[in-house]
Order: sequence, then C-alpha cells, then structure tokens
Amino acid sequence: MATTATAPVQLYTLDCGRIEITDFGSFTDSGKPVGKGKTLADPCYLIKHPKGTLLWDTGLEESISQSKEGVANPVGREFVDASLREQLAALSLKPADITYVSFSHMHGDHAGNAKMFEASTWLVNRAEVAAAAKSPPPIGVKAEVAAEVPKVKSKLLDGDEDVFGDGTVRILQTPGHTAGHQSLYVKLAKSGPVVLSGDLAHSRENWEKHVVPAFNASHDNTIASMKRIEGILKSDHARFIVQHSKEDFDAMPKFPAYLE
Repeated sequence: MATTATAPVQLYTLDCGRIEITDFGSFTDSGKPVGKGKTLADPCYLIKHPKGTLLWDTGLEESISQSKEGVANPVGREFVDASLREQLAALSLKPADITYVSFSHMHGDHAGNAKMFEASTWLVNRAEVAAAAKSPPPIGVKAEVAAEVPKVKSKLLDGDEDVFGDGTVRILQTPGHTAGHQSLYVKLAKSGPVVLSGDLAHSRENWEKHVVPAFNASHDNTIASMKRIEGILKSDHARFIVQHSKEDFDAMPKFPAYLE
C-alpha cells in the first residue's frame, strides 16, 4: 500500500522493565530445567505518526520500581528501573496525549500500565479479551485489563489493523502464545520495515529454531504465526525485533534517540 504520510514515522524504544529468569528451560518446548538463567528485556515502543501516536505494549507496572530488589514472579523476578511517565515526559507527552494504545497480549509484562492510558483508544484483539475475561483467566494474564476494555474507548480487532490508514503502522494477528496475540509492523522511511515480535518468540534462539514454549496457548498456531511473519520479513526485507531479547533491545537507538 502506498504511503501518504507527509512527515517521517518515528519509532522510539522505551525501557519498561526487565525480567530475571531463574531457569530459561521453562521457555523451551519441553519446559524442563536447563540450569541456566536469562535476562529478558521488557520494552515498550512509541510510534509517532503525522496522524497521532501509538504506544505498543505498556510494560511492567511502574509500582515495581519502588522495590530495588524487584518483585517475584513464577519464573524469577521483575524489575522496573525507569519510569514510563518520565520517558513520555521527555518527549513532551503525557499519558492522555497518546492517541492509541495496543497490546501484543494481556500478560502482565506487556499490559502492566494499561490503566495509565484510559484517555487513549485501545486497539485490542477480540479473542484476547475474551480469553482474559474467563474465570479463572489464563496464567499470566491481567484480567483487570480485559475488564477495562468496555470502560474505555476501544476497537476490538478480528484481523489485521492499519492503524493510521496508510500502511505504515499495521497490527498483525499472530495467535499462538495467547489466543489473540499480535505483532506490529512499522514501515520507516530511512531504516526500512521493522516487525516487533510481542511474544511470538522470547529469545533469538527460540525464533531461529521455532521453539514453542510448553505454556503457549497453541503450538500449531504459534508455528503458523512464525511462518506468516517469516514470509513478511522475506517479502518486505524487514528487520525482526525479538522484544524480550536484551541483544535486540541494546541494538535499538538509546532513548530518546529513535529510528525513522
């Protein structure tokens, strides 16, 4: 689709936490311990477009920053070293200024600060909301985020979404990790297309070897989604960012620098 934007799209990488995994074996297809830990980055991404802004994922809850020792989760500990509000303020933005918010999925490390953006329009997958609203909700899901969807201005997605209508920012349906998992395609004028993974893969190795964690909602859907994204990467010569990869996080321009 032809791009009609009159100013360059900008992609900012924000530090929205990190997760120290005690044993990364839980993220393999067998789920068996391997005796090795791993640090997972937990970024958020801000896309500036001539027609508005999109915040992709909202990271871990800012309240975690009050504990220098972090907080425990089932696979290790979570830490927040930088304030999302302060990072937005560095760009002269308040949470209420964000046009759209979308989540790759509703796990706590991707939707932790959702309620901060009640003035924004939420672009959420219908199947993800339905699964998160079940009792009990799937492990790791923030059910309270799904409960907010009817209370805020939201658009339920059943397929891909062209956010600004010009093909530069597209939400791609990539179910498997969760029922309504999504990834994000951003077309940049200078840097070329970029695809943000969500949790389609949790590490570079998992992506390259098509490893599907035992806890994913669907093995087959995950593999199908991986193959779909591989096709897009090949046809568009796009760069793939594994969001939880510390290496990929460190390779992005250090905030407040950006890709364009």
